[in-house]
Amino acid sequence: MLGCVKLDVSDFLEKFIKKESLFKNKAALQSSYNPDEILHRDEQISYIAKILAPALRLERPSNLFIYGKSGSGKTLTVQTTVKQIQAIATREIIPIRFIFINCKLKKVADTEYRLIAEITRFFGKTIPPTGLPTDEVYNIFYKTLDSEKQVVVLILDEIDQLIKKIGDEVIYNLTRINTELKNAQLSIVGISNDIMFADNLDPRVKSSLSEEELVFPSYNALQIQDILKKRSLEAVKENILEEGVIAKCAAYAAREHGDARRALELLRVAVELAERKGILKITIKELDEAEEKIEKDRVLDIIITQPKQFQLVLYSILLLYDQDKKKNIIFTGEIYVLYKELCSKVNLRPLTQRRVSDVIAEFDLLGMINAKVISKGRYGRTREVSVVTNDTLNVKIKALLENSLHTG
Repeated sequence: MLGCVKLDVSDFLEKFIKKESLFKNKAALQSSYNPDEILHRDEQISYIAKILAPALRLERPSNLFIYGKSGSGKTLTVQTTVKQIQAIATREIIPIRFIFINCKLKKVADTEYRLIAEITRFFGKTIPPTGLPTDEVYNIFYKTLDSEKQVVVLILDEIDQLIKKIGDEVIYNLTRINTELKNAQLSIVGISNDIMFADNLDPRVKSSLSEEELVFPSYNALQIQDILKKRSLEAVKENILEEGVIAKCAAYAAREHGDARRALELLRVAVELAERKGILKITIKELDEAEEKIEKDRVLDIIITQPKQFQLVLYSILLLYDQDKKKNIIFTGEIYVLYKELCSKVNLRPLTQRRVSDVIAEFDLLGMINAKVISKGRYGRTREVSVVTNDTLNVKIKALLENSLHTG
């Protein structure tokens, strides 16, 4: 029985604390780390500084919308620029306040009420998590904000996640707030990984929010190499990275749309794997193992956060794939028939076939399947679906889905 066997790991732990780490400063390879210098982003830092500089004269800066793919340095660049402006404002006693909110965090920006309450808390005013009318929360926010002469810059990181959760009316309300303020002035900086995000906004919101726009290009392989070299000097001990490791790591990340965060994570995991093996050199082999581990973890993390209906669509695809692996081509119609059958077994109300087709397209975008749209003439269009994950990972995915859906 589970729990009857006593596992003593004290020997391992004793050896572990005596063994010298391969890391000098592991934090330098983590996404939360703020380096002293941001490479290959001088142009963007300069642009943001010019947009926000009027705040130092107590003038309201234009609203700024920043977008670019994940790992292109958007948040880090904004934080670094803001830090420099804040340092001057503090020195010159200029009343500027920067408020940074990560819209992806739960219980921070998942309702309009919570978002406004969270912003108000930055001014030292506590609003209960629930219980007040939303209009009352806005009134408290307005009064608190306007209680003194100041410029406030509200930075909404992953603003697309906020809009997905609560709609864009809150952004419209915030961009129009200056018409009601007498002492304070508010500017908004929106940051998004979704380059198409602004196109889906209400035209009123888009015109208010996007007074200025800045697109961050993805890093190329050589730029990622520069970033990795600089960070690795801070993060790991000398001579533990085999020649070619940083170049291969950068190539991996460049393939993933120039995601520098991904490159840093890859290097960190490779060093961790080497430590667990008890070896003193990180080779291409450790890098390949790290890539496989990260990809596996990413896929499983994505799946577990999907709604049950989405999980059941993916489960249907994997079941059909298992029935005929040689064929490895499944059509939307086949998937929908099995999906509806499984819905009745797990007491879920089935989505329409059109919606299931959209879900399949979303899994294609996530890189978990390939879904090619083909024409069937007068019979319309369908999707040819193929599974791209390997069989070992598929077993894990199916077990995870069975546990989540209780189909096992």
